[in-house]
Amino acid sequence: QVQLAESGGGLVQAGGSLRLSCAASGRTFSINTMGWFRRAPGKERELVATISGTTGNVYYADSVKDRFTISRDNAKNTMYLQMNSLKPEDTAVYYCAITSSITYPPNPTHFGSWGQGTQVTVSS
Repeated sequence: QVQLAESGGGLVQAGGSLRLSCAASGRTFSINTMGWFRRAPGKERELVATISGTTGNVYYADSVKDRFTISRDNAKNTMYLQMNSLKPEDTAVYYCAITSSITYPPNPTHFGSWGQGTQVTVSS
């Protein structure tokens, strides 16, 4: 199994930036694609961004394109999400998840091994 731990969330004003991290441990050799999801209050979980360790493909939801950047350090088994120009509608609990799939565009239902989440709150 793989264990995931997110960090880096917090409270920021609109227009500000945050950098989230997701550290993976355990059977990390089974990981191909890593992804960030978020769940806002009263809303369903949303796929935010993914990055493949095999193909290098990255995917962004339209709502975060040109503001968020996903990256990963395979040597450290860590994935990052740099979030710039944050908006109040970005407020959510952010989760990381993994899949062995290389399907592109990514299929959210293929992801598992969820972390505990990190809260991001953007004030207006």
